[in-house]
Amino acid sequence: MKNKSENKVAVVTGATGGIGFEVAKRLGHDGYTVILNGIEDEVGAERVAELSKEGITAEYYGFDVTNEDEVNKNIKAIGDKYGKIDVVVNNAGGLGGRSRFEEMTTEFYRKVMALNLDSVFFMSRAAIPYLKKGEDPTIINYTSNAGWNAGGPGAGIYGTSKAGVHAITRALAKDLAEYGIRVNAVSPGTIDTPFHAQIKSTKPEVFASWKNNILLGRLGQPEEVASVVSFLAGRDASFITAETIQIGGGQALGI
Repeated sequence: MKNKSENKVAVVTGATGGIGFEVAKRLGHDGYTVILNGIEDEVGAERVAELSKEGITAEYYGFDVTNEDEVNKNIKAIGDKYGKIDVVVNNAGGLGGRSRFEEMTTEFYRKVMALNLDSVFFMSRAAIPYLKKGEDPTIINYTSNAGWNAGGPGAGIYGTSKAGVHAITRALAKDLAEYGIRVNAVSPGTIDTPFHAQIKSTKPEVFASWKNNILLGRLGQPEEVASVVSFLAGRDASFITAETIQIGGGQALGI
């Protein structure tokens, strides 16, 4: 019996670790040929080898998603090789550091906006011609609670960039509906990944306290984000577009 996603191609940005790698692994087990993106080529090769051992067809393309020319060149190479792209997961992003607006440099502002919002625009735009050739084509973006609450101290521009991801998700969904391309977003809460390794080791009591702001009383796991991305990419979500799904155990309620 053929897997429901056999012969389908998924591109996952920022896929060499954390949530991105778990998403790539899950889509690979769903039957997709998975294209991992990152900027650490050695790690990328190791991740592809890991997936290959699990019977997953995977490739690594090293490029910076904030660089328009690199995105265009690599997405063209992927699309031309496979003749289509079925799923784009815009996972790459991050806080980029902290700065209050009064002291914020233009360079810092542009860096954070590029990482979280420009990357979504560049990747989506480049992939559209190939998504049009795909089967059940879809784009899945990543936003954050900060997109609603504007982020914590020093994270205001991060929150601003993620609010932009909310908007571009809906705008892309409107723009691409006529081609049958669905566009949604996921909004992970506090997920237990290597991203938190430093505070976990240096301030374990602070790390442990984070679960107190989550209704379900625990941090999320990368696999729990991956399962929602898998759902949104698949046919069971065929009538869902322009939505953002919270994956935070009720954290967004702000208890």
